[in-house]
Amino acid sequence: MTEVVSVKFSDKGKIYFFDPHGLDIPKDTNVVVETAKGLEYGECIYGNHEVDDRLVVLPLRPVVRLATPLDEQRAATNKERNEEAFARCQEKIAEFGLPMKLVSAEHSFDGGKILFFFTSEGRVDFRELVRELASLFKARIELRQIGVRDEAKMLGGLGMCGKPFCCSQFLADFHPVSIKMAKTQGLSLNPVKISGTCGRLMCCLKYEEAAYQDLVGRAPKVDSFVETPSGKGSIVSINLLRGTAKVRLEDGGDTTLKTFTFDDLDVLGGKARRVEYQVARAEGRLEEAGFKPSVIKPAEPRFIPDPLAAPRPLGGNPAPQGDAQRRSTQNRNFKKPASPEKHVAPETAAAVAPAPRPEPVKKPNNRKYWGNNKRRGGNGGSGNDRIT
Repeated sequence: MTEVVSVKFSDKGKIYFFDPHGLDIPKDTNVVVETAKGLEYGECIYGNHEVDDRLVVLPLRPVVRLATPLDEQRAATNKERNEEAFARCQEKIAEFGLPMKLVSAEHSFDGGKILFFFTSEGRVDFRELVRELASLFKARIELRQIGVRDEAKMLGGLGMCGKPFCCSQFLADFHPVSIKMAKTQGLSLNPVKISGTCGRLMCCLKYEEAAYQDLVGRAPKVDSFVETPSGKGSIVSINLLRGTAKVRLEDGGDTTLKTFTFDDLDVLGGKARRVEYQVARAEGRLEEAGFKPSVIKPAEPRFIPDPLAAPRPLGGNPAPQGDAQRRSTQNRNFKKPASPEKHVAPETAAAVAPAPRPEPVKKPNNRKYWGNNKRRGGNGGSGNDRIT
């Protein structure tokens, strides 16, 4: 075991181990540490604690000192200078017309170097830009191209789940995510629905991949020919989380779908085995083909309640029913006879039937035909138009 302290240099960066070098460093304390790039200003996330030697990357850099008020003032000054350097670099990128998108600008703790992060679809020749920025800031300039996932981690935002990005909260490294993970979990294969804001597959697809792989290893495959308590059949679909499968039965001419658990199924083979079973059943040689007769368990009798029986109280035996309660139940179930106005006997219907309505008298046809009609106001009609 090795005693270390955990230090973070930015809100969305990785956590690194450093040697406390004999110092007792409490949590949430700003420190100055030695790195490969020189002195850096960071925040102690976890104080003195021990970790396994396999987790430590040698050589382990030491903590130089606890941050002094002068160090904190210098860090605040560098933060203000980062915003200014970002704005000036954007102006120079637009001036040179370079196909790149600036993401962030960071000053080193001593102020001798400025690091610019950018994204681009291809390679960019930024030599002229580096010369211009070096003469402008009088410091060493470094431009580093990053991917879209790193850009999302630096800028932050909200995912489709409504929570901040996992990469900007707790993910230290990006793990490879493939479309096969979404297929294993039964998700939609539409890239729009399973992609994050960065345009890549969502990192959360990796979280449950191990659990789904274990479920898939224990579940039968679709189209497998299986033996069920109700007979032989073929698996149509599988629900991994519930541990059930829908089976289309073959025996008894029953083609309905029934649901069974994985423990109730005995896999006999695939589609070819199903064809062998159908041929052997048609020829009457199931035992010769190696198929045992199905033992179908009788269905349990279903309880059908009596509609006229008294309701049973919850949690005990039915309460005794008195005469008054029995009469109220009978009155509640009694149906009132239909009124004579709505239901008329057949022999009475002819007497009360309304008289047939007289047929309407047709009016004489008063249509006239006008030739060479000039009263139509010039609508373009011909002389043989009919006016009704």
